[in-house]
This record gives sequence, structure tokens and C-alpha cells, in this order.
Amino acid sequence: MSDSASSLEDLASLTREEAEERASLLEVHRYDVAMDLRGLLDGELLEATSTVVFSCRNPGADTFVDCTGEIRHATLNGVSIDPATASRGRLPLPDLQADNVLVVASSQTDTATAHGIKRTVDPSDKNVYLWTSFEPDMARRVFANFDQPDLKAVHGFTVSAPETWTVLSNSRHSSVDELPDGGRLWTFEDTPRLSTYVTVVNAGPFYEVRAERDGYDLGLFCRQSLRAQLDRDAPELFQLTQQGLAWFGEKFGVPFGQEKYDQVFVPDLGGAMENWGCVTWGDGVLLRGTPTYDQRRRIALILLHEMAHMWFGDLVTMKWWDDLWLNEAFASWAATWAAVGATSYTDSWAGYLVADKQEGYRVDLGPASHPIRGDVPDVSQAMANFDAISYNKGQAVLRQLSAYAGDEAFLEGLRAYFRDHAWGNTRLEDLTGAIGAACGEDLTGWQKDWLDRAGTDTLTLEGAPGHWQLRATGPHGEPARPHRLDIGCYAVDGQALRHVADVSVTTTAELTDLELPACDLRLVNDHDLTFAAARPDPDSLAFVLSHAGRLPSPLSRALAVATAYDMLVKGELSAEDTLTCILGVLEEETVVGVTEPFLKLAGLVAGLYSPVDKILERRTRVADRAALLAANSDLRTGALQSLAANAVTDDHFAQLDEASVDDFALAWRVEATRAARGRYDAEAVERLLERDPDPDAEVNALIVRASRNLPEAKEEAWHALYVDRSVPGGPSTGQMIGAFWRPEQREVLLPFTDRYLEEIPALAGGGMLRVFGLVLGMFPEVGTQEFLDKALAMARAEGTDPTIRAALLGGVDTLVRELRARGELA
Repeated sequence: MSDSASSLEDLASLTREEAEERASLLEVHRYDVAMDLRGLLDGELLEATSTVVFSCRNPGADTFVDCTGEIRHATLNGVSIDPATASRGRLPLPDLQADNVLVVASSQTDTATAHGIKRTVDPSDKNVYLWTSFEPDMARRVFANFDQPDLKAVHGFTVSAPETWTVLSNSRHSSVDELPDGGRLWTFEDTPRLSTYVTVVNAGPFYEVRAERDGYDLGLFCRQSLRAQLDRDAPELFQLTQQGLAWFGEKFGVPFGQEKYDQVFVPDLGGAMENWGCVTWGDGVLLRGTPTYDQRRRIALILLHEMAHMWFGDLVTMKWWDDLWLNEAFASWAATWAAVGATSYTDSWAGYLVADKQEGYRVDLGPASHPIRGDVPDVSQAMANFDAISYNKGQAVLRQLSAYAGDEAFLEGLRAYFRDHAWGNTRLEDLTGAIGAACGEDLTGWQKDWLDRAGTDTLTLEGAPGHWQLRATGPHGEPARPHRLDIGCYAVDGQALRHVADVSVTTTAELTDLELPACDLRLVNDHDLTFAAARPDPDSLAFVLSHAGRLPSPLSRALAVATAYDMLVKGELSAEDTLTCILGVLEEETVVGVTEPFLKLAGLVAGLYSPVDKILERRTRVADRAALLAANSDLRTGALQSLAANAVTDDHFAQLDEASVDDFALAWRVEATRAARGRYDAEAVERLLERDPDPDAEVNALIVRASRNLPEAKEEAWHALYVDRSVPGGPSTGQMIGAFWRPEQREVLLPFTDRYLEEIPALAGGGMLRVFGLVLGMFPEVGTQEFLDKALAMARAEGTDPTIRAALLGGVDTLVRELRARGELA
């Protein structure tokens, strides 16, 4: 076995300097990748032969190709290369010619850990499925390549697979032929010029649904055991795909570049991946119970997010990871923009503000904050920047850029960017330059302020009628950024609030003089156009915290609730007052697009920011409100899920038991909460297991057991998460985390805080979409000062992986704020 089959910890992380040197030296023309998956039907072996055609601008120079599997043999221009020369996932390539052909045959047996590739056996029918997900540098785990985003090339895949399997890749297959030694050979059409990280091969005995829409051939795939869920969701998924392709194609001025657009739902994948023409999803989004409105909205946003990457990321790709994480900001912005403009989810900006933007504020507030464009010296640091700054704050900052430049100029700049750089690589300046040219303004300063600086500004309305000023203060004593925002003015009209005017403001200094009409309430950053902590004047703040439900638009009500939550996180408002504000809004709220996010935020405040002896009382209040909202047919499904998460009383559980008779997903939630309240019913769990057709039903039973306030219950869950890795990525991992960390179970959980610190170093460098649940998601929700000190010491220790460091810094900051709100820390 060559040294290239080293453990993950031993693999070299490509540096920016190495990538720049290799890109200046090479032009890659094409990859022909022959993969053999037949060894995966009953084992763990994947074989690949990669033929790379590339040019060298400096003949005689040396470089290396990336390959982390066992190299069986390799030739460069017909001359053998000794596999033993490979080290740390790199095979040296000496004495390059002007035109080169490299052939590397390799094998990989690490196909069970989700590091770029995952073989999964469905527990219900024993069918085997395979997915790949290569961001940021995991393509090297499957085939030899130059694994960096700015060495784009045409890819031609041929795949040998078991005869019962369907194989999917970026392009349409051109033929499927029987192999003389068993199985079938799938040959795929050439891709356009793609970065290696957005190529894909998925395989297994998939269930398939297809539709023709607007000239596109749309495919949906899932494992056989979830065909009922896919059949249920397919009409909306096809409609959303049709709407998204039409919207983006028109607005960006470039139609999607091929007829085939597949979406593949696979087991044990957390999140989704924007592979060109073949998006891979974790199949946890094929919900096993009745989807709520907010769950459907989130699925729509994922679909549109990954689709937006077909343009921003796949068609045009940033050169290196310092700029490339802007992909996520753009796709998140584009998804919400398209959801509002092209689908039925028209309240998505309000839902984003309550459910997602707050996470961006939270991370930006603490020591794990970083610029949207940060310093990324190597790929391992890129992993650390894959967080709420890239996604949630980045989305808000791009919305601010659209407001600042003007929506039409912003779109005109995007169209020019896609037109001028199609199938190429860019830097951030290419994007801001195109938008700046469209709006007639040099955006260099704006870019530096917003994309190269960390932290959140605060916008505070000061003064009195006739002399209003908006004070803009930057983080850490720095000057504030320029902001384009609206101040909404409202007047009391009986029991309602009447919208009087929107006053448009562009800040250029610390103080901006304003002329505001006479009104009773002034709402800073109404319509949520910028990313800043908004503070209205004291009279308006007191009024809005008490009467936010009277505001006339969902987005304004969302802003009021978000302001209260931001004040709680910063220690400016108690959990009691924050919860009272949210529940006050929910007394009057009827818009389905914000009801569920409000309920979820209320549950978070009750469960994580309340003193332990107040948790059940506050959860009771949330549950009581959810129980009433469940009487509204439009709100019922989401309200019942909130009731299930917060139930305390016999009446709560009686209502839930009646509602969950035929809804297994709801029934599992009810049993988990019942177990957390000390009412674990082993017989009820067994009955559910017997009735539930979900192939992952046993995981749900484990989540119920993990909810108990018992050391053995937590131990069983810990073993499943960190030893067996048997909890599927995606929603199941999230539910397990919520079941595990319950502040009211503090004494049982404290020993696991140190164990968390023991486990996470081994997770460094692993598969991005799976591991982040075990690193970021599993940061403890309980702790002592001793644990906080240990976590900070680990974060600051020399040699700590950047991803681990970021998780620790952010986790400590959040836990400190929660513990202070609970009264457990001074």
C-alpha cells in the first residue's frame, strides 16, 4: 500500500501559494475517469482510473497530483511513476512536457465514514447506495486530480456498477452496456468545464420520478424505501424546480446550460451539494410525517439555494476559498429572493430574519467572527469559514448591496458577471466591479467595509420630534459601515398600527440627521435591508416590545421579535421579557410564514435562556399558545410540532396523542418529550417501532431513549454518535442533539462536556456535511467555568485545527451568554 492511503490526519492541506503556483503552471483540458463500483455491493472497495490531459507552461517543471487512495499504478506520458513516491495524498509529477497525459489507477476502501464518499446499507431492505460529495477537496479521495477550484476541466465519467443499480452523474448518460464480467457500464456525456469539487457520481437501486417542464428533463431519485415520501413531494419539487430555473435563467440572462437537471435524495448526508446538473440531498428532507409549512419553505429554499449555485459557483467559480465562500452567501440570498419572487413562499424574508439571520448575528458577535472574505492560507482554514457568517450574514450583506446599488443595477451587474466569466474563474473584485459599473459607483470601499471586516454595526435612533438623528457605531470602536435602510413610521389607530411612511436613509457618518413625520412608533431598519443591530428610540422600543403584534406586516413583526432576541443575547433584555414579547405577537399572529419561526424562537428562549427552575413553566406558556394555534387549520401542523417540543401538562399530551395517531413523525416527537419529562413509555416506543414503516425508525426510538434524564441513556446516544456513527446526517442528527443536550438535565450531562473535548480533535479534516453536526452542533448546552476554560485553552493551543478552533470559540461565547441568562454565570 502506498503512503498516499494515509489517515486523514496525515493528508496535506493544499495551501493558497501551492494552488497559485500550480494554476500558473498548468492548464487542465480534461479528465476521463473510469470508476468501478461493483466492489461496493458486498464490500467497501471503490476503484478508479483517472486519465488527465493537461498542458504545462514551463516544460521541465515539476508538480504533483492529488490522490488519497491506494495508488496501484501510474504513468506520465507513458513512463511509469513509482507509487511509493506518493506521500500525504500527493503523487509527484517530475519533468513535465508541454502536453501531458497522466494515468493513475487507485482504490479506496474508506467508503463508510462519509469523507467525500459514503456507502450506506438501508436497514429496512438491505439495499446499498453510494453518494459522493467533494467540497472542498474531497474529489482526491475518489480519483486522482488537481483538486483546486481554479483548474477547471471537462470531465468524462464511465462507471461500472452492479446490474441492479442506477448511476447518476453531472451529465446525461449516453449508453448503458452489459459487462462481460458482470454488471453494467454507464457512459456519461462530457461535462462543461467544471471545478473538481462540483463533480459527482451517485449510485444504487434508486426509485426514479421524471417530468418535462419548459424544455428541461427533470429527475428525482431516492432509495426504494422512501418512494411514498418522494411521490408525495414530487409535484411541489417539480413545480419549484420549474419556477427556479425560469426565474434564474431570466434574471441572470443565462439559461441553465443543459436539459437534464437531477436531484438525488440519499441516506446519511447532512445538507445538500450543488453538483452541476445533479444536486445531491440528504434524504432526511423527505419528511416521514406531514410536512409543516415552514418545513416545506425550508425545502424550497434548499432547492433554490443549490440551483443558484449552477450560476454562481459552477458556471462562474471564484479562484480560491478566500472568495469562494461568497458562493454560499450568494446562493442563500438568491434562494430567498427567488422564493419571494417566483414561488408561493412570499413571506420568506420575514422567516429568514427570525430563523436564520439571528444565527449570523450570534456568530458575528463572538470571538469566532471573521470577515465574509477571510484569510484562507490553506483548505483546512476554508472549512472553518463554512458557517453562519458565510451563509446568513453573507446573505444579508448581499441584500444590503442590492439596496445600496439599486436592485436593477445589482441585477445588471450580475448579468454582466455571468456573461463575461462563463466557465471561468474570478476574484471578488470581478463581481463588485461589475455591479459598480452598473450602478456608476466605485465599490472598492464598500467591499472593504462589508466583506473584509468582521463584526456587526449598531444603528440607534436618538432625539425627539423635530430633531431626530441616527447614530451608527461600528464594532470594537471602529467606524460604522455605510448603510442604506428604511425607518418605518407608524401611528396608533384604535387597536391597530397604521403605516405612515418609510423614510429612506443612507448613512455616511456616525450621526445622520433625519426628518421623520409625526407618529407613535419609529422602527429602525424596517423591511430589514441591512445587517445591523437596530435600536429604535426608547419610547418606540418600549412600545414595540409590548405591542409588536399590532404592526401591520409580517416582516415588521419579525423585526420587532428579532430585536428583542438580539437584546436577550447581548444581556440587554431578560428571557422573561423576550418571551413575553414573542408570545404577545403570537396572540395575534395568523400568517403561516412567520408563526412557526416565532414558536421555535419562543421554545429556544424558554429552553436555553431560562433558569433551570423556570424552564418547565416557560415551556408550558409556549405549549399553551401552540395548543391554541393548532385550532387554526392553516397553522395546525406547525403548531402541533411546537406543542410536541414544549409539552408539559396532561392536557398537552392528550391533545398530542389524539393528533399523532396516524402521524408517526409527530408521535416520535411526543414520546421524546414525554421521556424528557420523566414519563418514558417503553411499550409505546415498541408499538411505534412495529407500526412505523420509516427505514430509520430505530433512530427515532434511540432519540426517545436519549431524551431521558439518565446517564445510561446519554451514554447510549453518545456511543451511536461518536463510536458507531449510526445516526444519519441531517435532521436525525439535529433531533438527537436536541434530545441529548437539555439544560434541565444538567447534572447528568456535565460529564459529557469534557468528553466532547476529547472527541472532536479526531473529527478534524473529515467530510464537511456530516462532521459539522458532531463538531458545531454538539457543542454542549451545559457547562461550568472549568469546562469553558478548557475549551478556550484547546481553541488557543498551537496546532488546533481551524475548524475545531472556530467551533470552540463560537460555542463558548454562546454558552456563556446562555449561562448568564440562566443565572449560572456572573
